[in-house]
Amino acid sequence: MSTTLLAGISRTTEPQTMLRRFLAVDAVVTGANGLAYAAFSGPLGRLLGVDATLLVGLGAFLAAYGLAVGLLAARARPPRAGVTLVVDANILWSLLSVAALGVWLDPTAVGAAWTVLQALTVAGFAVLQWSALRATATA
Repeated sequence: MSTTLLAGISRTTEPQTMLRRFLAVDAVVTGANGLAYAAFSGPLGRLLGVDATLLVGLGAFLAAYGLAVGLLAARARPPRAGVTLVVDANILWSLLSVAALGVWLDPTAVGAAWTVLQALTVAGFAVLQWSALRATATA
């Protein structure tokens, strides 16, 4: 991914700012998703065809993960190891989400579509974060 494209997406040419913004968006989206899963596990469980108890657990995990990513984004220079861990976790989450469709879950059509969309979104965060991290090394 080119630095020009990253700069356009993040609206800055400063690699550290790009990285922090991509982490911050990930933190907000993930945290909000987690809070929604935890707070509305019953209705969302019925809509998605996923056990409400599973959604509460996932919601708590995602809210905590979003907070951790937000704390990383708040640093002036997020440490490379921390960002790499977030990228790896995002890739793992994307892969496990798709695997869960075939192995563990029996979702509704809406749930299957949601699972694929959130996996693609999280994979997109990983690509943006990794690309911005690489740009910080060359800046």
